[in-house]
Amino acid sequence: MSRIKSRPPARAGTKEPPLERLESHMRDVLADLGEDPSREGLQRTPHRVAKALRELTSGYRADVDAMINDALFTESYDEMVLVRDIAFYSLCEHHLLPFFGRAHVAYIPERKILGLSKIPKLVEIYARRLQVQERLTRQIADTLMTKLAPRGVAVVLEARHLCMEMRGAESQLSPTTTSCMLGVFQRDARTRKEFLELAKSRPV
Repeated sequence: MSRIKSRPPARAGTKEPPLERLESHMRDVLADLGEDPSREGLQRTPHRVAKALRELTSGYRADVDAMINDALFTESYDEMVLVRDIAFYSLCEHHLLPFFGRAHVAYIPERKILGLSKIPKLVEIYARRLQVQERLTRQIADTLMTKLAPRGVAVVLEARHLCMEMRGAESQLSPTTTSCMLGVFQRDARTRKEFLELAKSRPV
C-alpha cells in the first residue's frame, strides 16, 4: 500500500488540490468506520465533507499581508481601539473537532490605524486553519503588532472545545480563556484593566 506523502499548507494564490482527492479519502474513512459509503444517506457525504473542510481551512490560502496593507491609514488617534465579541469557529488540530467562541481584540495606535472590518477578518483567517487556541490568540496579536507597530495589542479568546465536551473528559459548558498582552497592555496594569473591563461590558 502506498504511503500518502504530507504536503505543506497551500499558500495564497496557489492552486488547490482537486476536491475529488478529499472525497476519495472520505469514502475510505466511512468504510473504515464500518459504514457503507454507497448507501443513499451517505452517497453525497464525501463531497459535502470535502467542501466543508476546504471552507473551514480557507485561512491557509488567504493573504494576510494584502488584506491588512489595503486598509492601513495614517491617523493621529492615540486611544484604545477595541472590537469586542467577534464570533469565530475553528478546528482543533489534535482531533479535527470544532472549537468556537468570541474574540476581543484591542490596540492603541501609533500613527497607524486599521480599518475596523479587517480585525474580524484577521481573526477569521487564522481561525480557519487547524489550530490550538493558544496559538490562535498569539497569531492575531503578533500580526497586529508587526503590521501596525502600535503602542500595544491585547487579545482575549473565550471558546468551547468539542474535543473536551464530546469525548475524553466530557467536560460540558467549560469555556477556555486565553490572552495575549503586548506593549503597553503588558507593561501598564491600568491599561490592561481598562481593556479587560471594556471587553466584558454589556453589548451595545
